[in-house]
Amino acid sequence: MSLATFAASPPAGLALQNICVLHGRQLRPTARLEETSRYGDDIWRLWPAQLKEHDTALIVNFPTLPQRFRPAAKKLFYHLPSVAPPDGEDPPSITTIRITFTHMKAFLTWLDKRWEPHRTDLSTLTADDLNDYRKRLTVVYPRSSDRRTLARGVVRILWRWRSHLDEHALSFDPLHLPEWGESKAVRRSENATDRLPEESMGPLLGWALKFIDEFAPDILAADSHWRATRTDTFRQPDDLADIGLRIRTLMDKHIAAGRPLPGYRGRPNVIHLARTLRCDRTSVDRHVDVLAATAEIVGIGTDSYFDSPINGRLDGVPWIEGIATHHTATHSLARLGRHLQAACYIVIAFLSGMRDSESKHLRRGCLNIKRDKDKTPYRWTITSLAFKGEDDDAGVEATWVVGEPVARAINILESLQPSETDYLFARLRHGSDAKKGSAEALTTKATGTQINKFITYVNQLCAAANRSDTIPAAGRSRTGFKTSIFRRTLAWFIARRPGGVIAGALQYRHQSIQMFEGYAGTSASGFRAEVESEQALARGETYIAMIDAHEHTGLTGPSAEEVARRLDEFGERAQFQGQIVLDKHRLKRIMKRHDPAIYPGEYITCVHDPAKALCEKAKRGRSEGLPSHGGCKPLSCRNVALTPENVAAWTRELARLEKRMATRPAMPPLLRHRLQERRTEITEFLTNNARTEPLS
Repeated sequence: MSLATFAASPPAGLALQNICVLHGRQLRPTARLEETSRYGDDIWRLWPAQLKEHDTALIVNFPTLPQRFRPAAKKLFYHLPSVAPPDGEDPPSITTIRITFTHMKAFLTWLDKRWEPHRTDLSTLTADDLNDYRKRLTVVYPRSSDRRTLARGVVRILWRWRSHLDEHALSFDPLHLPEWGESKAVRRSENATDRLPEESMGPLLGWALKFIDEFAPDILAADSHWRATRTDTFRQPDDLADIGLRIRTLMDKHIAAGRPLPGYRGRPNVIHLARTLRCDRTSVDRHVDVLAATAEIVGIGTDSYFDSPINGRLDGVPWIEGIATHHTATHSLARLGRHLQAACYIVIAFLSGMRDSESKHLRRGCLNIKRDKDKTPYRWTITSLAFKGEDDDAGVEATWVVGEPVARAINILESLQPSETDYLFARLRHGSDAKKGSAEALTTKATGTQINKFITYVNQLCAAANRSDTIPAAGRSRTGFKTSIFRRTLAWFIARRPGGVIAGALQYRHQSIQMFEGYAGTSASGFRAEVESEQALARGETYIAMIDAHEHTGLTGPSAEEVARRLDEFGERAQFQGQIVLDKHRLKRIMKRHDPAIYPGEYITCVHDPAKALCEKAKRGRSEGLPSHGGCKPLSCRNVALTPENVAAWTRELARLEKRMATRPAMPPLLRHRLQERRTEITEFLTNNARTEPLS
């Protein structure tokens, strides 16, 4: 008997109340089905079927529903996780099931106030009931058509899953009701997350790297001391005179240095002193008179600090006075450790393009470094789990190519977590919230909170040091900082670079360039238009610089004269009262109307003319009608002009070819022949089009 058949018609001898409601779901490796929630329980715990380590533990709490509708709700929510869905539908995720419960609760609560007390059968719902609820949703969610659509869709589940609900099934499809749906002129088909503007992303990334590279050693030193004091087993010494001598020696050091005693709420911090002396606090309590006498001389500090020097510098001075032991202090280890963890997340998320779920599944040992024969690192990769678009709900192993800053962040996280902790973004053990939640890794919300606190702390540092590189609040929504904004912002930066769409498709693990373009933005959202506008503005600024330096008159190549003509015309349009206009808004308007279509590159400057462009001809020749990426043929195209920098780049290319052909042992004949052909083509190209002598 299949699980679906078993669930729909359990054997007569088995009470429905004892069926495990998650029997049709893949469970966590540590979960046992017989220990999971059963049908008869008032609260169903969904955590055993939540396969992402950073998810918040979810429950379905039936006592929060109107009592008369609980049997119907239990029947529905039993089938959602464990029974095959209706034809054409995918099984709902655990998160979707919990969201569905929230909206179903709202509907049933509303219905409980509307119906007479004796009515319990949901199959008797009428068109008037649903139309009135539709109107109610416009009051509850006046500005969110998406939420209204979701709430109506939850009600329609009573129709879509009717084959499993028997007497509780809806007797008609709500879609047939007039005005049930909402028409949209334009539907979004892409990621709607805003990008973080440069004026915010710059200082945010800069401060995150400063924490990793300059402040982390101080935080990790305090963390190491904190661990040592908690792994030591202290006992009262046999020789009480010895502890008295040690206390007096420590007090003499405070007096000699003029350093106040460690304090807590206005008194000497006895616990901190006991840990420093590696003894029991009762041993210190016997010498309170010595502490009081010392306090009269040096005073009592507002906080207690770890006994380690502060080596990190900010404007040439220590960035903080010390790292406090108590977690409520502004510069406590608990808070600074979480700020450092947030800094590592910022660097990893922005510089890798990983989703939050992918970052949260980074584990100890995930970093792999490739080194050359001289042991110099040249390639860094990190391995984690990918979930979106994958066949396995538990995730599949995936690899990301990253830069050295990400590798440094990974190393910091491995040092910040105890050796027995596997997940790098697990909760840190300092402070009062060390053991909150059941997730192995921080939730998305917790990380957003960490980042917001990191920004606040950095801005406090800037205010105290009179620095101007504060982090603006852009990117933080009404409900907090969205972690997805890093991936969106990186897509923006990648898309703006030459060949960036192809690079983005690879780094973002999309299966096609079109998918990355949809993520980075399409013309419908204005993202691509914004990218193209910024690219045009950058070209316009380059044109003005070339005109000012008269560089456009010194170009060579087939289209050199065309460059000069177009830029002379552009310069006339960009002049106002005899001077070149540098205002960006005016420059954008000029570029929009009179773009010279000149595209400076490393090897050539393309003076685009569709009638002569070989890349356009190649594109027209493709039967699929798709754009041709990498179809440029610079050595034979008539749209090419050369700057001195372009000529220098070709000269360097010739030198590289010569070096490759001179390697020993000799390369295969076919490869050597191709390299020789390439060298000949470049040499002839430069001979015909460059004024400087090419490399022979």
